[in-house]
Amino acid sequence: MLGTIVNTCTIILGSVIGAQVHRGVKEKYKEAVFTSLGLACLAIGLGATIRNMPNSEFPVLFILAMAIGSVVGTWLKIDDRFHALVDKLGKKKEGAAEGRASLAEGLSTACLLYCVGPLSMLGPVTSALQGDNTLLFTNATLDFVSSFVFASTYGIGMVLAAPVLFCWQGLFYVIAKLSSTAISDALMCELLIVGGLIITASGLSLLKIRQGKTLDMLPALLVPVLWFVGKWLIGLF
Repeated sequence: MLGTIVNTCTIILGSVIGAQVHRGVKEKYKEAVFTSLGLACLAIGLGATIRNMPNSEFPVLFILAMAIGSVVGTWLKIDDRFHALVDKLGKKKEGAAEGRASLAEGLSTACLLYCVGPLSMLGPVTSALQGDNTLLFTNATLDFVSSFVFASTYGIGMVLAAPVLFCWQGLFYVIAKLSSTAISDALMCELLIVGGLIITASGLSLLKIRQGKTLDMLPALLVPVLWFVGKWLIGLF
C-alpha cells in the first residue's frame, strides 16, 4: 500500500499548496493551464483506449458498456446527486452560489483524472502482485501537479479527492491480494478502454467543447466486470 499512500499524500500536498496561491494566480493563466490539462486528458484517455482496443477479446463490449452505463448513470442521477452533496459539504465561495458548482465540477473532473487512468488502475495491482510501486510513484508525480492546478482554481475543497483515490486504489490492491486471478489481463484491458473514453469526455468538458455529465458514465466501468463474472458463471456449467 506504500505507493497508494504516497499517491494520496501528494494530492493532499498539491491541493494545500495550490489553495495557498489561489488568489495569486491570474485568470488567464488558470485558463491556459486548464486548456493544457484538457488536452492532456484527451491524450491520456484516447491513448488508453486506442492502445488497449486491439487487445480486446470483445470489440463491441466497450460500446455496450458506455451505452448501458450512461443510461444507468443518468437514471440514478449520479452527477446531479454528486453536485448536491458537494453543495452541502463544500465551502461556498463568498457571495457566489456558482462557487459550489465550480468545486463540484473540479472534484468530479479530478476524481476521474486521478482514478480512471491506466497508472491508477494498474499501479495497485502491480504493487500487490509484484511489490513494484513504480507506476504508482509515477502517477503520484502527475497527480501532484494536477492537484496543484485544480486547487489553485477551485480551492482547498479539492483535497476531498484524496480519500476517493485512496479507496479506489485500495480496492484494486485488496482484490489483487486476495486473488491474483480476480483481475485478469482481459478484464483490465476492457476497463482501460472504457476508462479512457470517460477521461476523454472529461477532457472535452475541460476544453468546453462538450459539457457532458461525465459522472453519469461511471456505471459503464461495472459492465465489463459483470460481463466477465457472467462468463465465469456460465463456464461453471
